[in-house]
Amino acid sequence: MSESDNYTPPAVWTWKQGNGGQFANINRPIAGPTHDKDLPVGKHPLQLYSLGTPNGQKVTVMLEELLEAGHTGAEYDAWLIRINEGAQFGSGFVEVNPNSKIPALVDRRGPEPIRVFESGAILIHLAEKFGAFLPTEPAKRAECLSWLFWQMGSAPFLGGGFGHFYAYAPTKIEYAIDRYAMEVKRQMDVLDRHLAEHRFLGGDEYTIADMAIWPWYGALSKGQLYGAGEFLQAHTYTNVVRWADEIAQRPGARRGRMVNRTFGDPASQLHERHDASDFDTKTQDKLNPA
Repeated sequence: MSESDNYTPPAVWTWKQGNGGQFANINRPIAGPTHDKDLPVGKHPLQLYSLGTPNGQKVTVMLEELLEAGHTGAEYDAWLIRINEGAQFGSGFVEVNPNSKIPALVDRRGPEPIRVFESGAILIHLAEKFGAFLPTEPAKRAECLSWLFWQMGSAPFLGGGFGHFYAYAPTKIEYAIDRYAMEVKRQMDVLDRHLAEHRFLGGDEYTIADMAIWPWYGALSKGQLYGAGEFLQAHTYTNVVRWADEIAQRPGARRGRMVNRTFGDPASQLHERHDASDFDTKTQDKLNPA
């Protein structure tokens, strides 16, 4: 029996620095900045500070979809925030997002800059700003927002729960992996049953709900998260796979998935995005050819 099986919580929890796990060097029980560092500001009104994780991809997919739809005012600068190095704890980033999580957006179009943090809030802000990807008819709007907030409440079980214990925890704990695997498979079944009767999450219309859910559950259905496709039999959720494949063919979604990406095929990594031409000239395969 492992030490974790015999663990009895103390009366008062105390922080053990460096207590294991892939992210031990950046995890801490307090908020606030650890160092002074101003955020860079580019030429566009929209300034995004992010990393190409599933949470970050939600917003870059939205921005690229807006541009693909002809909303030229959605041009943006995407600055890379290397969370594994603690960049999210710089004073400038904490001013934009006191929760020190990516993504964070500063909208400089008006007389005063507007900070927006939390990916769902950013998606709604952009959708309302440009009048796109969020239905205005009450029933359709409610359906879209219901699925958007489903993602906000569900994904922590997939990422911080299953992903952590299956892929990142320093020890494999059967109870924890089983607990979260069961929940993730239930969530995939929720999506699969819904998508059996609907083209997209909100019905026939592609919306911010799809943009929020696709980077997480679409990637999972294709075996692209945590190396867990076989373990979870993700391919068996065929309606989710169909939906994920359709979104993956959208030019805006394809580009959005590349922005602030620091892993995978170098041709799929655009560490920072400041102009539309960057996709042709500044991916890592071009900046660092073999």
